[in-house]
Amino acid sequence: MKAVWIPKFGKPGVLEVRESPDPTPDPGQVRIRVSAAGINFADIMARQGLYQDAPPPPMIVGYEVSGTIDSVGDSVTDRAEGQRVLAMTRFGGYADTVCVNAAQSFVMPERMTFEEGAALPVTYLTAYHMLFNVFRVRTGDHVLIHQAAGGVGTAASQLCRSVGGVTSYGTASAAKHDYVRSNGCDHPIDYHTTDYVTEITALTNGRGVDAVLDALGGQDWKKGYSLLRPGGLLIPFGWANMAKFGKRRMTHVVGQLASMPWWTPTRLMQENKGVAGVNMGHLWDAREIAAEAFTALLRLYDEGAIRPHVDRTFPFEQASDAHAYIEAGQNVGKVLLEPKR
Repeated sequence: MKAVWIPKFGKPGVLEVRESPDPTPDPGQVRIRVSAAGINFADIMARQGLYQDAPPPPMIVGYEVSGTIDSVGDSVTDRAEGQRVLAMTRFGGYADTVCVNAAQSFVMPERMTFEEGAALPVTYLTAYHMLFNVFRVRTGDHVLIHQAAGGVGTAASQLCRSVGGVTSYGTASAAKHDYVRSNGCDHPIDYHTTDYVTEITALTNGRGVDAVLDALGGQDWKKGYSLLRPGGLLIPFGWANMAKFGKRRMTHVVGQLASMPWWTPTRLMQENKGVAGVNMGHLWDAREIAAEAFTALLRLYDEGAIRPHVDRTFPFEQASDAHAYIEAGQNVGKVLLEPKR
């Protein structure tokens, strides 16, 4: 099998392709010949040495793939060779062959492409969990979505639109506003030229929003919390502000840690606001959550309510270019890796 490895922490150029023997599925697992693998910002942070859950280098990262089952382990009865599936991987997704627990694979709808299949698992599962399990979005709510042109931002905007009557605000550079609107975001805000707190305060006549989906971190968590209405919820699910282009810089890391806000239970009670963190990697064994979410997401896909958007695909040999492309903020929607056999 061929895979993209992180041999050491560093800039995108450290990524390298290596070959190794094909894995064999254990009991309860299926083996997938991968057609496409998704890239997430957690992979970028892992390469920089900023993602504490990642294994030490040398390592293979990657949380999601799509492809075709070519081998089934003992005791697997609900999957079969030849099925087209998308799957969640606990690292190891940057490979042309992966073995996963059968319960972490989901049969793709007939009209779903492999590219769409690889673009859906992490971003849509994260957005669905935040909106429907943690916040429980409903008609009439106002939701701020940071990085609205990214993978999770795209998914969250489409899911808010699927509810109906949800007003959404999305931060994105001006060049991406048409794309953000196309996914259902009502009020794109150029964070380069506009203070989004001031803008949303004006748009809501001072009332603020009911939920903030924030993968930025640091000062942005403080700003998002300030925008919450009584009963509102800030949902931190990443810390993109921690990463700088290229590699880890400890002075920047220390500055980000110093800017992290702290909330006490008494303060939350007095202000009638809430903070609820989300880390899908720490819900790996809560398979009922994923199963319920994917059932709903695949139904919404069949109904045309959601549609993953793939910005670009890169061959494994250009994985460093793919990482640099994301780090530079050039993508709208999802960026994928594809093995070339």
